Amino acid sequence: MQAPTKPKEQPARMQAPGEATLLRIAVGYDDTFENKPLYDQIVLKARAMEMAGATVIRGLLAYGPASREHTFSLRLSEDLPVVIDIVDTAEKIEEFLPVVDDMVETGLVTVQKVTVLRYGRKQASA
Repeated sequence: MQAPTKPKEQPARMQAPGEATLLRIAVGYDDTFENKPLYDQIVLKARAMEMAGATVIRGLLAYGPASREHTFSLRLSEDLPVVIDIVDTAEKIEEFLPVVDDMVETGLVTVQKVTVLRYGRKQASA
């Protein structure tokens, strides 16, 4: 007789206030994945994987490794920067990193610990 299998433990949900992890992905506005905007595909996948939250921010100016090789001057790019911030528990972010690695060809991906002060609506005072 086989031993009963335990159901897979669900990762802890992000709580506020509390510690969490911020995944920051910087890519170009024109970058794509499967012929669709990369930033959109990343957020849709994060939502499908029930990540706590994601925000896309469009930048005005950026430079990176390619710019440093050619010039030190800052210049506007037609392919403006986009930053995708995803906040969740460390476990959920770790689970999402292989997805990001598969989707992002060129960009900057960072992970840092953050303190969440509020997540969701502020509770009404009694």
